[in-house]
Amino acid sequence: MSGKFELKKAKDGQFYFNLLAGNGQVILSSEMYKAKDSALNGIDSVKKNAQREGAFETKISSNDKHYFVLKATNGQVVGQSQMYSSASACKGGIESVQNNAPGAETDDQSA
Repeated sequence: MSGKFELKKAKDGQFYFNLLAGNGQVILSSEMYKAKDSALNGIDSVKKNAQREGAFETKISSNDKHYFVLKATNGQVVGQSQMYSSASACKGGIESVQNNAPGAETDDQSA
């Protein structure tokens, strides 16, 4: 089973999406968007940038967990990973986004 984007609407009316791996695990989450079209543009940006050299930036949180952000060509963050216990697990998460994002379908659950 391949990955998919789940587009959802938050209680405050804003939109967001998660990229799920084939096993259903969330591997990337977006920011909140005021408009549905903006969230859909964010999904397109993840698909395009997941294969771009230098698009991923790894970070370490204040509690020593590893995570990554995916940036668009303009430097804006378009998605952030979950927290990982190690750098190698974080690297695996990046590879999962690179493998799953480009061909992932969008499951619109925002209605």
